[in-house]
Amino acid sequence: MGKLFGFLLVLVLLAGAVAGGGWFWLNGVYTSAGPLTEDGKPRAVLVERGSSTQAIATKLHEAGAITDADQFRLALRVRELMGDKPVMKAGEYEIDSGASMERIVEQLSTGSPLQYAVIVPEGLSTIQILEILAEREWKATGGSTLAYKLAGEAPAQVSEGVLLPGDYAVTRGDTVESVVERMKKAQQDLLDELWDNRAADLPVSTREDAIKLASVVERETGNSDEQPEVAAVFENRLKIGMPLQADSTTVYGITKGKPLGRSITRKDLDAKTPWNTYQISGLPETPICNPGAGAIRATLNPAESKAIYFVADGTGAHVFAETYAEHQRNVDAYWKLRKQNEAAGVNTPAVRPQR
Repeated sequence: MGKLFGFLLVLVLLAGAVAGGGWFWLNGVYTSAGPLTEDGKPRAVLVERGSSTQAIATKLHEAGAITDADQFRLALRVRELMGDKPVMKAGEYEIDSGASMERIVEQLSTGSPLQYAVIVPEGLSTIQILEILAEREWKATGGSTLAYKLAGEAPAQVSEGVLLPGDYAVTRGDTVESVVERMKKAQQDLLDELWDNRAADLPVSTREDAIKLASVVERETGNSDEQPEVAAVFENRLKIGMPLQADSTTVYGITKGKPLGRSITRKDLDAKTPWNTYQISGLPETPICNPGAGAIRATLNPAESKAIYFVADGTGAHVFAETYAEHQRNVDAYWKLRKQNEAAGVNTPAVRPQR
């Protein structure tokens, strides 16, 4: 009986030694450095939503980030039995050259997936925004060299002025349509935030008209510091029944949101379109671009000003006037400066004076 007990004890100890040796070996594989990339740069690995551990292991192996998918799965299984069960998240990750399995699991469990910065400037028409969303590649944030082109096609029908320009973070797999919907919602959320606190005496009574006017403000000046003053000028004109006389509305009536590609002519100003505010009173038929948050804020809470004229000052900014005589002096000063600059070979910002 004593000999049998001793024999069984030896078997248990041997099995434990084998198991222990296997564990130490597997743990060594799990924590040791992984395969190197040829150029030393990280590998991009996309973990799709709902992927199983097996699918993730296969994806990592196909990308060259691990040498053996079965070892990866076994190591995770052993850790799960020991009470350590990491939950790996979907997304795109940059796996460093030589990263261990342990580091990869940590990154997929606690790290943030790669994001790409979609940057839409203020003042573009809907046609222009849809074009850049569908055609441009966007750089990854965080110093990565990767780029991503949004999936899918642009929606067929998107109204003018309903998108809020700005910076939008996307991940691989996001579509043009999903970004468009986010931009629509962002504008509505901003209007929800601002509408109840708008100035009391505005000459616009609906959100739609506010966006129309904000689009004119945006196109007349991209200078956020000036936008409240420019908004006040146009609102003062609306209050007294004076035409807005904004060149940007003339251009939109011709191109419907595309660049004109030339200077405005007298014939353009005389053209009767539902947008040309030299020929119509009040607001254009639709917005003429997608205004940014600054222009919308300025329109809903303009500066306290009685000015009804403004003109370029030759430096990229504008000067404002309450009377036509004062305005004419500002116009003359602008053209005098421009002629002086031309004689000296100095460029003057090409801004057409407002009438």
